[in-house]
Amino acid sequence: MAFKRPTKEELAAAVGQQVPDIIAPGLKVLFCGINPSVYSVVVGHHFARPGNRFWRTLHAAGFTDHTFSPAEDRALLQLGYGLTNVVERATVAAADLAPDELVEGRRQLEAKVQQYRPEWLAILGIGVYRSAFARPKAALGLQDERVGGARVWILPNPSGLNAHYPPAELARLFGELREAVSNG
Repeated sequence: MAFKRPTKEELAAAVGQQVPDIIAPGLKVLFCGINPSVYSVVVGHHFARPGNRFWRTLHAAGFTDHTFSPAEDRALLQLGYGLTNVVERATVAAADLAPDELVEGRRQLEAKVQQYRPEWLAILGIGVYRSAFARPKAALGLQDERVGGARVWILPNPSGLNAHYPPAELARLFGELREAVSNG
């Protein structure tokens, strides 16, 4: 589903706003972005910016049976997956977030994970994980620590701006998490 292109005024008004979490108790995986884009706030769905590769990557990695549109984001709950962010405040770019916002976001995320008890927490962005969780040497993949009881897996940010990871590599890395989830 394509959305009506937001106006400059709508995008400007979305700065600082939120996109509601898609979350429920006992999920298999809670996917956690850095923070919502202003585009996502305007259209009301996670990972909605046209260049974002999240939905295509989820399908390519085997999490979904088709490429969901952002408008189908709530349907993830039926599959045992949810969506949240480290920082709830929408910005034009993740670089607009202050380091203390990331640390506070981590605290709020830890409380959310403890409340909802997903099996896995998949953080989408190694840089945000390193900063928010004070793990400067963290690598992609399974982490030694748990957050709120959930196993932690770090994945690349699927933003179209993250050119370090072409689609096939994103699918492979997300697929490693899917295999880990399937194997318990």
